[in-house]
Amino acid sequence: MPARVEKTISIGTLSDRTGVAVSALRYYETQNLLFPERNSGGQRRFLRADIRRVSFILIAQTFGFSIAQIKEQLDRLPQGRTPTKRDWSRISTHFKSHLDEKIAALESMRDKLDGCIGCGCLSLQSCALYNPADKAATKGTGPRYLMGDRSQDI
Repeated sequence: MPARVEKTISIGTLSDRTGVAVSALRYYETQNLLFPERNSGGQRRFLRADIRRVSFILIAQTFGFSIAQIKEQLDRLPQGRTPTKRDWSRISTHFKSHLDEKIAALESMRDKLDGCIGCGCLSLQSCALYNPADKAATKGTGPRYLMGDRSQDI
């Protein structure tokens, strides 16, 4: 006879299953990323689906998303019921577009690292061609060409 699977789990179980410290789970709750219920003894009880929710938070943080950005995505999921595959598919579509933009930006930076990056140092001979008289500085501080500005636009 199979063991009965509880509908809710404790904060300790959620911590064990996700590898996230209990204190971090409490923090996620204060940031409205998790919405545990309380049992009659006042203990937090999480849906089993919160394992997936916390895993999503971890993945999003790994990709450099802020808590606010993660919350914005999680707010697309239903409250009070376990998200379906369709719910997760909808959220992942938006998430993927942000990742595609980041990947494109990283590839562009990687490909431009060996040339003039518009930083204003003017130490390469090519800088005299791509950034004469440090015109890139008119767009602001930092490596302007790596940040997306183009030499022909300056």
